[in-house]
Amino acid sequence: MILAAFTVDWYAARAAEVVAYLLISTSVALGLLLAGKERLDRWPLFALADVHRFAGVLAGTFIALHIFGLAIDSQSHLGGVKGLLVPFTSNYRPLWTGLGIVAAQLLLALALTNHYRKRLPHLLWRRLHYLNFVVWAAATAHGLGAGSDSGSTAFLLLYASTSGVIGALALRRFARTRRPAPRPAAAPGTPTVASAGTTSRRTPT
Repeated sequence: MILAAFTVDWYAARAAEVVAYLLISTSVALGLLLAGKERLDRWPLFALADVHRFAGVLAGTFIALHIFGLAIDSQSHLGGVKGLLVPFTSNYRPLWTGLGIVAAQLLLALALTNHYRKRLPHLLWRRLHYLNFVVWAAATAHGLGAGSDSGSTAFLLLYASTSGVIGALALRRFARTRRPAPRPAAAPGTPTVASAGTTSRRTPT
């Protein structure tokens, strides 16, 4: 019975971590779609924005469940409250566990900036919003390095697929940013710079 309780605690914490990671990946992917003003059939931009925000909030909920599951698991050996809340102090794989703690704390800080978005300069809020990439990257490294079963085929496929999708969306987004804006077409009868110069040269003095 005691062994079964330990197993349930571990599986619950691990399941909450996987769901939180999928939600963070979904939120980042939708954020890239919104920033690139992508058009999806049957999904207007305001709907994507709502799902983007909700996925971030829900991810925070599952991160809290993940931490709670580890806290009550007597076999986690993380080093108590300090190992759960202070980065890189855990007894278990401190680097990878610390990256997970950093990701959770950054996500909490970004949630606060979103809450006070109207009080912050838009440029500042936008630049802070790019830290979502850091959250996602740290969460990915945490899952790969701290998960005892992250070397399984299923988890490797999970991390590879999410990394491929977000990497492709990020490349597409920043490629569009660097692409020069097309020049507006001249109205019929409007002289261009070249024609204006030719006209001036042909005008008798």
